[in-house]
Amino acid sequence: MSDPTSETTARRRMLILAICCMSLLIVSLDNTILNVALPSLQRDFHSSVSGLQWTIDAYLLVIASLLLLSGSTADRVGRKRVFQIGLAVFTTGSLLCSIAPGLGWLIAFRMVQAVGGSMLNPVAMSIITNTFDEPRERARAIGVWGGVVGISMAAGPIVGGALVQSVGWRAIFWINVPIGIAAFLLTARFVPESRAPRARRVDPVGQVLVIALLGSLTYGIIEGAGAGWTSPEIVGCFVVAAAAVVALARYETRREDPLIDTRFFRSVPFSGATVIAVSGFAALGGFLFLNTLYLQNTRGLSALDAGLYTLPMAAMSLVFAPLSGRLVGSRGPRVPLVLAGIGMTAAGVLFAGFDAQAHNALLFPAYVLFGIGFGFVNAPITNTAVSGMPRAQAGVAAAVASTSRQVGQSLGVAVLGAALAAGLHEGAWWIITGCGASVLVLGTLTTGRWAKRTADRTAESLISPEAADNRMAVKA
Repeated sequence: MSDPTSETTARRRMLILAICCMSLLIVSLDNTILNVALPSLQRDFHSSVSGLQWTIDAYLLVIASLLLLSGSTADRVGRKRVFQIGLAVFTTGSLLCSIAPGLGWLIAFRMVQAVGGSMLNPVAMSIITNTFDEPRERARAIGVWGGVVGISMAAGPIVGGALVQSVGWRAIFWINVPIGIAAFLLTARFVPESRAPRARRVDPVGQVLVIALLGSLTYGIIEGAGAGWTSPEIVGCFVVAAAAVVALARYETRREDPLIDTRFFRSVPFSGATVIAVSGFAALGGFLFLNTLYLQNTRGLSALDAGLYTLPMAAMSLVFAPLSGRLVGSRGPRVPLVLAGIGMTAAGVLFAGFDAQAHNALLFPAYVLFGIGFGFVNAPITNTAVSGMPRAQAGVAAAVASTSRQVGQSLGVAVLGAALAAGLHEGAWWIITGCGASVLVLGTLTTGRWAKRTADRTAESLISPEAADNRMAVKA
C-alpha cells in the first residue's frame, strides 16, 4: 500500500513548484511581451533605438544588480517573506508601468518592477532546491522550471501581439497583476518558511561595486554610438567598469561573507555555467530585440502577426526545455549543452551567412533551430550551478546563475542594439553566432570528469569546519 503521508508530501512539493513557476512566468513573460510592443512604444513616445534599449536594459540591470543581495537577504530573514515582498513590489510596478505618461516614467517604473523581480527567481530556485532533496527529482523540477521560460516565449509574443493590436501596449502590464496576486496568496497558504543555517552578512561595498560595473558598462555600450566611442563620457564609463571589476575581485576575496564568493569559480562546471548563461541569454536578448524591430518596422507586420511568426521558435523552446531537464537528470548536462550550442550556432549562421530574414524558406527553419537550442540551454545552467554545492550555498549559487542570465540578456540588447545603430546588421547576427559557438565549446569542455573533480573540491572548501566534522562523524 502507498503511504498517504508521502503522497501528501509529494503533492505539496509539486504545488510549491507550481507557485515558484508562477513567479518565473510573470518575470519571463514581461520581457517577451515587451519586445513585441517596442515598435508601438517607439511610435507613441517618439523614441530612439537607445530609448527602446533602456526600456529593456533598465529592468535587466536592476535585477542583475540586486539578485545576489536578494538571495542573501532571503537566506537571512526568510525565503517565503522575501518572496512575498517581491511579488507585491513586482505587481505594483506592473500597475505603474501601465499608466506611465512618458518613456522616462516607463523606464523608472520598469526599475520598480525589477526590484520586485530580483526577489523572485533566485529565491524561488532556493525554495525549490530545499524542497526537492533527491538529486534526480530536483533535476526534473528544474527542468519544469526551465520549461516555464519556454511557455513565456510561446505565449509572450502571441498574447502580447494580441493585446498590443487590440487594446494597446499598456495592456501588456495588466496581465502580471492577477498572476502576481494569486501567487502571493498561494505562497502565504502553502509555502513553508525557510532560512539558511548561517546567514551571510550584508556587503554594501560589494553591492555598490556590482551596480557601478553593470551600470557603467551597459551605459557605455548603449550610448556609445550616439555620443561617440572616444568621447570622454563613454571612455569614462568603460574606465569605471574596469576599475569596478578589479576592486570587486580584490575586495570580495578579503571578506568573510562576500557578496560573490570567488571560491565558487574554482569549480570549472560553475564557471562554465556562468559564462554559458551570459552567452546563451545574450543571444536570446539580442535575437528578440533585432527580430521584433525587423518584422514590424522592415516587413511591416502587425504586432500579432510578428508574434505568430516567432511561434515556431517559442514552440520548440517549450517542447525541448522539459526534455533538457530530463536529460540532465539521466545523463548529465553535457548532452543538452552541446545540442543547445549546435542549435543556436546553426540559427545564427542562417541569419548571418544566408540572410534568412529575407526568405521565409530559411527564416522559419532558423527560428526552429534557435528555439531548440535555447530550450536545451536553461536547465543545465541551473543544475550545474547548484549541483554539488552544499545546500546552505544553493541560494547563492542559484542567484549567481540568475545574475549571469540577466547580465547576458542586457548585454545582448546593448551590444546588438549598438551594432544596429551603427549599421552593422550582418555583424549583429555574427555576434549571435559567436554566442552559440561559446555555448557549444564551453558545454563540451566544462562537463567532463576533470571538471567534476574541481566541483567536488570546491564544494569541500565551502563546507564550514563544524559541518565537515559532522560529515566525517557520520561517515565513521
